[in-house]
Amino acid sequence: MERIDPEGLTLKDKVVFINRVAKVVKGGRRFSFSALVVVGDENGHVGFGKGKASEVPEAIRKALEHAKKSLIRVPVKDGTIPHKIIGRYGAVRVIMLPAKEGTGIIAGGPVRAVMEVSGIKNVVAKSLGSRNPFNTVRATFEGLLQLKDATVLSHRFGDTDNREGETADGENKDA
Repeated sequence: MERIDPEGLTLKDKVVFINRVAKVVKGGRRFSFSALVVVGDENGHVGFGKGKASEVPEAIRKALEHAKKSLIRVPVKDGTIPHKIIGRYGAVRVIMLPAKEGTGIIAGGPVRAVMEVSGIKNVVAKSLGSRNPFNTVRATFEGLLQLKDATVLSHRFGDTDNREGETADGENKDA
């Protein structure tokens, strides 16, 4: 996976989850916050990050910095994904299916956020297993990393050299 420079991209960010954690000390409770943020340019680039701090805005800022460093390229074909994929991380399974134009994003919270900022407009996704938003986002990214571009797949299976009226072995099907 090559590193994508976020400088030339106009990134949109979305806060997926903020968690408050209490640490009990001698004088009482100390609160800290962790934030999960996804960023994307709505044109096939998407990344996620996690930030921890004693204040919410600082946690979000740290998560944004981390998300910009973890950008990946997602192959988007006609507003959807090229093929079915299952992303796995920990106890989470995310099943993503391509959908027709007009379907929209049918997905739960964390998966929906990733799809919106990545530029995927028509997809059906189901999250199975754990409900942990951090692991759900990671499972979604594992699935998106497995996606192959439609042109790469067609070259692999030899669909590009088929001319109209010919079968895969070069014979004319009309004859």
